[in-house]
Amino acid sequence: MRIGLYPGTFDPVTLGHIDIIQRAMALVDRLVIGVAINRDKGPLFTLEERVAMIEAECAEIVARTGGEIVVHPFENLLINCAQDVGAGIIIRGLRAVADFEYEFQMVGMNRALDSSVETVFLMADARRQAIASKLVKEIARLGGDVSRFVTPPVVEALTERLRR
Repeated sequence: MRIGLYPGTFDPVTLGHIDIIQRAMALVDRLVIGVAINRDKGPLFTLEERVAMIEAECAEIVARTGGEIVVHPFENLLINCAQDVGAGIIIRGLRAVADFEYEFQMVGMNRALDSSVETVFLMADARRQAIASKLVKEIARLGGDVSRFVTPPVVEALTERLRR
């Protein structure tokens, strides 16, 4: 069984993330979405909220593809998370050249820690390349329309959270 790990903070999950998830499903039998517990980033949504959002967004993908998606929170090293879930592939999305430089370093370090785990890069769809969770949150905070970047349930969650 080919198991892939797609890690991120998903704060919040965007249409760019969903695009990568859908395309990753064609590459693996089981996709584990690793939700990073990264206290340094100061997420807007709690871990439980991010997990629930991803599970809700992925339910339709699973129903349509018949594939298997598991949402797995993690706080350890990415390579250790891959080992924990039995992933032989780490899936990363790339938006721009700036992403590549960081990702290139990460691949080198992960390969040094465990050379049996491969990293596969998927380019974001051209319509989704500019989407970043950080920017979505900033637009929402300033009262902008984020409906082109996230699904309606995520728009609702952002609106509710920022109302507080």
